[in-house]
Amino acid sequence: MQELLHGALVFFLYLIPAASIMLIARRILRIPDELFRKILHFILLGAYIPLVFAFETWWIAAGFAAGLMVLLYPILSLVERLSIFSSFVNERKKGEFKSSMVLALSMMAISTCICWGWYGDRLLVLACVYAWGTGDAFAALVGKRFGRHKIRLPFADSRKSVEGTAAMFIVSAASVLTVLLIRGGLSVGSCLIISAAAAAVCTYVELCSKGGMDTVTCPIAAMAVILPLTTLLGG
Repeated sequence: MQELLHGALVFFLYLIPAASIMLIARRILRIPDELFRKILHFILLGAYIPLVFAFETWWIAAGFAAGLMVLLYPILSLVERLSIFSSFVNERKKGEFKSSMVLALSMMAISTCICWGWYGDRLLVLACVYAWGTGDAFAALVGKRFGRHKIRLPFADSRKSVEGTAAMFIVSAASVLTVLLIRGGLSVGSCLIISAAAAAVCTYVELCSKGGMDTVTCPIAAMAVILPLTTLLGG
């Protein structure tokens, strides 16, 4: 119980002030809608760090994420009925914020169980999730601002751009590489191979994912690449 309370305290001491500051800034500053969405996206990605480091036991960390999802769902179901809420969080469609939170917290629990619980490496939780999260945010920002050339690949969303896709690959690879280098245990060459492979797979899976499901499909795809390659390359 002490570990659960400590981990929850650290988690909320990060998440609540970070989200509150951003929401207040939204009221004061004219932050573009898409940029605001992605800043919230990065705040949520940052929540994986206290989840991974504030808990000492993987199943307590995973249980906390799952429990938080169960707790938040009815609360968000009530709050989303307020018209001001949808406009304030910049929802593209009704219920988007709630579904995004449910998927994100589900992915917290799933990635913790697989990477930390089964594979035994808590840092790979960050590598697999950030392979999707950071690249996806930059893909949206770059694609909307500079996207001129549309993707023409099998099963890919034809609305996505080459520019946004390139941004996702670069940022995704850089994020995985950073985590792997901090983690240690692999040569730089091996880290580069794993990062490039994970980024390539996540980028393509993101192109093919619809309805916000990339929150789940991309980290799972990253796990399918990063975990076997880490073992294969001696990590």
